[in-house]
Amino acid sequence: MSIWAEAGAVIPAIFAGSAWKMRDAFYTDGMWVVCFFITLIGGILANQFFKRLPFMDRHLERGIAVATYLMIAAIIFWGVIDRFIFSSQWSGSTTVPPFLFMIMAWFGCSYNVRLRTHLSFSEFRANMKPKGQMAALTLDGVLWFGFCWIAITTSLRFTAYSADNFQLVDGVDNTMKWWFYITVPVAFILMSGRVVGNWLDDWKNYKAGNQIIQTAVIGGEV
Repeated sequence: MSIWAEAGAVIPAIFAGSAWKMRDAFYTDGMWVVCFFITLIGGILANQFFKRLPFMDRHLERGIAVATYLMIAAIIFWGVIDRFIFSSQWSGSTTVPPFLFMIMAWFGCSYNVRLRTHLSFSEFRANMKPKGQMAALTLDGVLWFGFCWIAITTSLRFTAYSADNFQLVDGVDNTMKWWFYITVPVAFILMSGRVVGNWLDDWKNYKAGNQIIQTAVIGGEV
């Protein structure tokens, strides 16, 4: 079967609503083709979403990251009290926080892509000519897009595998692992939207002759 035929089988498998069919379709080379367009189109739509809703642009990923961080802290805090005062322990106190940390990390990563607070050698690039700066920022965009593409493809595969095997969170009844795993491709689609938005901002500044390389501040505002 050709890679295009495999790609064509992915969409019907998704709408079939069967985790077994999705798992089989996702573990083909055609999944890479489908996820390339998911990453690209999802990034364009996510960028438009952030542009039309400034409140979400400023607070969506950061709000999710902070909320999950507080949930982790609350679970651990109560786990300590429950263990040493009431001599009891919720069985999910050691298994749920890692999943919440995963959500916090990837949504936080998306927000920091927007802030450009990841390693970018800004001090070095600021001394380059505008064409060099734009080329370096374009390379950043390509690498980030590739990272999103790989993460979306592999995380959707693992999510389908987890759902097909009815994997439960250890120590917690009726809580599926794939409910947490599915947040990973969502976070990376938002991240691809940040990549698209950053590159468009850079291109606009380049064409207008404005400063391209901006000083990034960890914890700063967009």
